[in-house]
Parts: sequence; structure tokens; C-alpha cells
Amino acid sequence: MDDDDLLPSQPEEPSEELARLARETLEAQAGTPDPVGARQRCQRVIDLYAQGHVVDARDNFHAAWVLLCGETQAHYNLARMFARRATELGEMRAWTLQAMAWDRWLVAGGKPQRFGTQIIKQHGHWTLGAVDPSVRDVERALYAVPPLYVQQQRAEQLEQQERSSQD
Repeated sequence: MDDDDLLPSQPEEPSEELARLARETLEAQAGTPDPVGARQRCQRVIDLYAQGHVVDARDNFHAAWVLLCGETQAHYNLARMFARRATELGEMRAWTLQAMAWDRWLVAGGKPQRFGTQIIKQHGHWTLGAVDPSVRDVERALYAVPPLYVQQQRAEQLEQQERSSQD
């Protein structure tokens, strides 16, 4: 037994915990879906927010990441709020998160997405689904989102990859 094993573990600082939760969320996205883990991470972010621990740009950015990968419109709405706060506090990477959360919230509500950030499976095929035609690529650029044709190409590539893996 090491001396380190005898020392009590230091409680994790809220900012460190938010960063870890965001890291775990990204890792989970690359692996097998874990809805229970996602739900727990989202709830923990909500708890930290309720306790006043989501304060700076980095905290808001990490909270947005976690909630973006939630399951409900309420999670996506909170993700958008955290991303907006992060941008207001100077975190430029959060602009894209804000667009993604907004789109995810719209899609979950059965509405067309604004930016085309969400590739979804519809009728057995990967697609962007309905996208609001009034939103122009210049607005997408303000949120650091690629032009719509690039997003459509990504959906087509995903569809082709899936077809190739089935052959």
C-alpha cells in the first residue's frame, strides 16, 4: 500500500468537475450510447448550476457541452443558455455550441433547424431534415457553422459510409 492510498482524496473543485463531465460527455459520444450516464451528467451540471458553481466562461462552456448531449428539450434549452453566457463572457468556441443547442432544441420540438448542425436519421437515411430556408450562410458563419452545403455533404458522406458498411 502506498502512502498516497492513506491520504483522503481531495474533493473536486466545481470547475474541474465541469471540465471532467464535459470530457466524459465527449468520450461517451465516441463510444456506445449510455443514456443513464448522460442523464447523470446532465443532472450533476444542473445541480452545480443551482448551487451557483457555473460562473465563468469556461464553466458555462463545459456545462453547455454536457447538456447539449442530454435527452430533453429542457437540456438543449439550458445548453443554449450556457453557451450564450459563455460567449458573453468571452469564450468564442461557444458560438458553435449555441447554434448546435438551438438546432437540437428545434429538432426535438419537431421544427426545422436554423443552422443545419444536426444530422438525423429520417426514414432510414441520414439527413439534415428540415432547415429554415430564411437563415443564410452569413448567419451560420457568425456562429462559426459551415455553409449549409457543407453540412449537407457531411450527411451524404455519413449515408454513404453506412451503405458501404452494409455491403
